[in-house]
Amino acid sequence: MAVNVNTVYTTVLYILNKEQRGYVTPSEFNSIADLVQKEIFNSYFPDGNQVNRQNQNNTQNDTEFFNMYKDIAYKLYPFEEEIIFSYDSNNDVFYNATSSEIYKIGEVITTYDGQPQYSSITQLASKKDFDKIIRSKLTTPTKQYPLFITTNAVPTGLTDSELVLKVTPSPTTNGNVKVNCLLNPISPQWNYAVGSLGQYVYNPVTSINFQLDISEQTNLIINTLKYFGVVINDPTIIEVAAQEAQAVEINQKS
Repeated sequence: MAVNVNTVYTTVLYILNKEQRGYVTPSEFNSIADLVQKEIFNSYFPDGNQVNRQNQNNTQNDTEFFNMYKDIAYKLYPFEEEIIFSYDSNNDVFYNATSSEIYKIGEVITTYDGQPQYSSITQLASKKDFDKIIRSKLTTPTKQYPLFITTNAVPTGLTDSELVLKVTPSPTTNGNVKVNCLLNPISPQWNYAVGSLGQYVYNPVTSINFQLDISEQTNLIINTLKYFGVVINDPTIIEVAAQEAQAVEINQKS
């Protein structure tokens, strides 16, 4: 369950006692909300590494509802998507032709049609290693054990503003390339209509909720408050919000 953008906005405004929204406009909120969501999203990766080290040392709780590593992985599920990359025949590469913005790529499956057909896990290699491996008869990739490299480039027919991730598998395939991806969070938006008195009236139809799990609602409110303290130039709010955010983080990691 995602976090409702209106809940965060109205709670923050209530805490700041700015009911008329005179100091923090919707556009300011939307910019800050996007920043805060990305900060929390990016924190999952170092946090996950830290908890994984605790698992390896047998110091991490592993009961059904108290496994922090599984909890962090669960929070990433809404951002996980399998994408079949499109083929650019002019450059013999595969690229993400969808509107989804990729944050990280995980497992890559390359399908080779024919008899027999192979659907092989494809290993990522650096450009330097890739060039060495494909030049050797002893190590050259096969349909059962293919390799791939990634580049950021403009596919044929697109413009410079449409820079996308490209995947180049070896051997070249006549099938498809399926990539398990983590996507960037979609920017939250608190959208509104103007009321008869010139006030902002929340529009739930055009607004976009946070994509983060409902368990992050408190973190979203506290961290948004911290930035709102900067907007309205109130160092007290910044200090209190920062302390609360630190306390929440310590509690989650202890």
